[in-house]
Amino acid sequence: MPRPEIVDLFAGPGGLDVAARDLGYEVTGIEFDQDACDTRTAAKLLTEQGDVRDFGPDKFPGATVLAGGPPCQTFTVAGSGAGRRALDEVIGFVRRMAQGEDVRSDLALLDDERTGLVLEPLRWALQAHRDERPYEAIVLEQVPAVLPVWQAYREVLIDMGYSVARPEILHTEQFGVPQTRRRAILVARLHGKAKLPKPTHRLYRKDALRDQGDPELMPWVPMSEVISRPTRFEVISNYGTGGDPKARGRRTSDQPAFTVTGKISRNRVVALDGTELPRFSDPEAGILQTFPADYPWSGRAIAQQIGNAIPPLLGRAVLKAAIGSADEYAGS
Repeated sequence: MPRPEIVDLFAGPGGLDVAARDLGYEVTGIEFDQDACDTRTAAKLLTEQGDVRDFGPDKFPGATVLAGGPPCQTFTVAGSGAGRRALDEVIGFVRRMAQGEDVRSDLALLDDERTGLVLEPLRWALQAHRDERPYEAIVLEQVPAVLPVWQAYREVLIDMGYSVARPEILHTEQFGVPQTRRRAILVARLHGKAKLPKPTHRLYRKDALRDQGDPELMPWVPMSEVISRPTRFEVISNYGTGGDPKARGRRTSDQPAFTVTGKISRNRVVALDGTELPRFSDPEAGILQTFPADYPWSGRAIAQQIGNAIPPLLGRAVLKAAIGSADEYAGS
């Protein structure tokens, strides 16, 4: 079997692409944002710049794997909430699209047009199926609020003949990422059984020690293991705990980082005696996302690029479980 080519929708600065390249795959990312494209160019990642809605499977006839992480701003807790409010409507669109309806005019009526972008991977999958060139595998990721949409996708993909693992919310620290971040993952396979990756590291719990938990799993990775600073430190989150903006979350360098967002520079970093220290730099934020330390971040809004990306280490685990390495795939 020839090595598969991956087309990555909403590819951002290259989180999944870095993982795919590490596994030996050829991957082309579609990305609209100029800054992210500047980073991708510097990282020598194949890129088609433009709106995913202006492309389709026919543009990438050699692609056998469809991947994507649609914009999350309307679904995330820190965002507008328009996507969460429209969740039932979005699931209705999934079912209508499965019946062959063109829902584009209705999508334009949503409060925020970005909400409808979560349906683009389904449009691609359905079109490829109609063209009798279905994707061998589909890998999608999004914030936890999108899990019901992935569950609706699953029903449609099963009807199309796919094996689809039950979508789940994965915790990044369970895959060696020095950060607690949750992502809703969908994996489908046209041939063979679809499966999600099994955790390699323990789940982080507040006040739990690294050596506590499942002895068959490795300890979660703390910030101090990947970021080189001369002293131990504490991070004071920009976000409140339990809805109280005054109750800032705190973590020491001996713990994983909070979820890395585009506002990571707003998190204070202090010595254990309370002395103010330099806040996280862009390269440090990238390392917490498991990008290489020398990743060539380019353009503007670098923190936002980093915060929007899937951690490459999580992407690698998902791709490895979904389709294996390129050599393994070619030999199957």
